[in-house]
Amino acid sequence: MPEPRTTAAIAFGSNLSSPFGDPQANLHEALRQLATLGAITAVSTFHATDPVGYVDQPRFLNATALLKTPLPPLDLLRALLAIEHVMGRDRTNAPPKGPRIIDLDLLLYGNLILHTPELTLPHLAMHQRAFVLAPLAEIAPTMLHPTQHRTIAQLLAQLS
Repeated sequence: MPEPRTTAAIAFGSNLSSPFGDPQANLHEALRQLATLGAITAVSTFHATDPVGYVDQPRFLNATALLKTPLPPLDLLRALLAIEHVMGRDRTNAPPKGPRIIDLDLLLYGNLILHTPELTLPHLAMHQRAFVLAPLAEIAPTMLHPTQHRTIAQLLAQLS
């Protein structure tokens, strides 16, 4: 694999058991697989959070990681979706925001701003989600959101 060059922020969460175990085990497995895509430089603690949107489901465990990766953003997104698939997530038959074995979201890719049919960076709703900002603020409080022009810590404080 070429030398890692871009830092990506990735959110991950789980609220179902799987062949890997409980949601905590799912997050550990996702991290293990994420490490094949570059160098993980930081991982937040796991946060137990209430579901958003579709509320009739178990609580989630959420976390974030920073990954230095040589992959371009679309390739990274496709690799994250492949990890979800390998771990047992079926996006085609699941209710939106419903229960899931694993969810991997590409939040930031350096300071890139990108709008394609397949990928929007930064993640459109990340600045409105405490379950994303709280773990990300643990590991990258001074990271700047490229369109909000605020740090992750500032965005989290705005929500409070």
